[in-house]
Amino acid sequence: MTAVPVRLSAATAAACALVLSAAMPSSAINSYNATPAPERTEVGALVATWDNDDNPATPDRVDWVCSGTMIDADTFLTAAHCTTDWPANVKFYVSLDQDVQGGLDKAAAEHPGDPAAVARAVAVQGTAHSHPEYPGPASDNHDISVIELPAAQVKARWTFTPATLPKAGALDALGPQGLNDTPFFVAGYGTQEAVRGPGGHTHPGGGVRMKAPVGFDALNNAWVRLAMTAPQGNGGACYGDSGGPNFATLDGKRTLVATTITGDGPCYATNVSYRLDTPGARAFLSPFAKPA
Repeated sequence: MTAVPVRLSAATAAACALVLSAAMPSSAINSYNATPAPERTEVGALVATWDNDDNPATPDRVDWVCSGTMIDADTFLTAAHCTTDWPANVKFYVSLDQDVQGGLDKAAAEHPGDPAAVARAVAVQGTAHSHPEYPGPASDNHDISVIELPAAQVKARWTFTPATLPKAGALDALGPQGLNDTPFFVAGYGTQEAVRGPGGHTHPGGGVRMKAPVGFDALNNAWVRLAMTAPQGNGGACYGDSGGPNFATLDGKRTLVATTITGDGPCYATNVSYRLDTPGARAFLSPFAKPA
């Protein structure tokens, strides 16, 4: 999967794609066992403006490209493959609206030919900080990024409680049985699982904040793999959910334990997520938001 909505150009999609071993980038909430998430006001969409014509002085494209989470009053956590390999004049914005695609469509009608005005209508501009070692090896590719935002502008537009980050080694401390017994769910703005049609597979939907339960599958040093199998009551992530949150209930508290990075192409089976309780993730986040 790519980390961007399918309506983006092939060149842009390739620029945003994550390179991770033999897996393909993931990013969206499936339709099965999923529900709207208007209450998850800390979960937002990453919006970008950029240029793809011969006049780089002004942007000519605008779209939402990934998901993410507010982890304090001015820090939006997402994935590094969402914020790297863009044209030089890319600008990033964050929206915490429930229906980002609807807002973009409305703003595009009100501001034709002005991508920057469209972005400002739905989102607040910020500054991206990608992990300096991304892309690293598959064992830990450092696929983590934050967008620093003007806190006053965010507060003026949205009300939310920042997500709680995990304590060091929180997932390791659960042990195999504890992980199997822990409730997990994902959230994001991505598309739905693959639908087979005359032209092949398509991924409908996207741009509206959704959530879905997932089950524990496997844990290693940098990654937690979560099962998205429908018969077990799970939903899962798909295209556009990259950078979005994977929550777990730890000690009775909803905790942001990982971010969606990759998975299987049709969005049926597995969500591969970057852990936030590891030394590397905590070290990257410490200048921007205080880990637990």
